[in-house]
Amino acid sequence: MATAELQARVRDEDGSVAIVLTGDIDGRAEAALERAYGEVAASGAVLLDFSGVSYINSTGIALIVGLLARARKNGQTLSARGLSQHYRQIFEITRLSDFMTIVDDEEDKA
Repeated sequence: MATAELQARVRDEDGSVAIVLTGDIDGRAEAALERAYGEVAASGAVLLDFSGVSYINSTGIALIVGLLARARKNGQTLSARGLSQHYRQIFEITRLSDFMTIVDDEEDKA
């Protein structure tokens, strides 16, 4: 299966900050996630936009858990938008949804 390398772009959205993710979140995504998180580390609330993500494997989940841990340590709130129904269920099964707000596209962003 061909995979798409993750692109992570930081964008301001009405006073909050979003990391817009496009591609696959797997072991190769670490550098892109770290770079983008480094740009928003001083923000109070961070939205991860998964609308452009087509695949997340277990290593990708571990990378997201790592971001969540860093955000909590920094006193930030982390939320997610654009998860497919499948990945929304994965976030519930892994209990990521217990520690980050999952919003629908039409809801508030952070």
